[in-house]
Amino acid sequence: LRGRILSYLSNTAGIVVRPGYCKTVALVGPTGVGKTTTVAKLAANFALREKFRVALVTADTYRIAAVEQLKTYADLIGIPIEVIYTPQELKSALYRHQDKQLVLIDTAGRSPANQPQMVELENLLSVDSSIEKHLVLSATTKFTECLDAVRRFKASNPQRYLFTKIDEACNLGTLLSLMHHDPKPLSYITTGQNVPDDIELADPERLTNLMLRGGI
Repeated sequence: LRGRILSYLSNTAGIVVRPGYCKTVALVGPTGVGKTTTVAKLAANFALREKFRVALVTADTYRIAAVEQLKTYADLIGIPIEVIYTPQELKSALYRHQDKQLVLIDTAGRSPANQPQMVELENLLSVDSSIEKHLVLSATTKFTECLDAVRRFKASNPQRYLFTKIDEACNLGTLLSLMHHDPKPLSYITTGQNVPDDIELADPERLTNLMLRGGI
């Protein structure tokens, strides 16, 4: 059993920042999965712990509180932040931050059932084909809903999964089932609300232990 679980979880890959190159990463996903807190955790870790030049861009203009929350984090971390509304504004923001080593984009939560919203997200991220997209999902979500979200976000071409709320899940069946039915590299997991803590690279051994023993 342990070997079978490990085989499903072995494909992991975090954000890799290369010298002399500007990496752009966008977090996409349904509403309420914790994208804004997660992008703040990533920014804090790469800027404060890894000492990279980082910039934040937020397209989550539907929730005023989300913009203010991310601005507060950016001020505390000491990195620039831009608020964008259109694909052209995103393109301009990315151009202005070419000197950064990592640009993190926070997108608005989307209802997978709302097709116009999904098209809007796809148009936004199509301004630069090099944007690495992580589909953020909650470990507390039912597997059928999670699979539906994966299907509907497919048009945005996410390359990786990022699972939040590992600490709130009764079990990690959703994560395991998704990696079996629609495998993609797993980048990070989050285990709480603390910034910059409570985020870690997905580790197959640790996840397997959590699944077999339970508890964080």
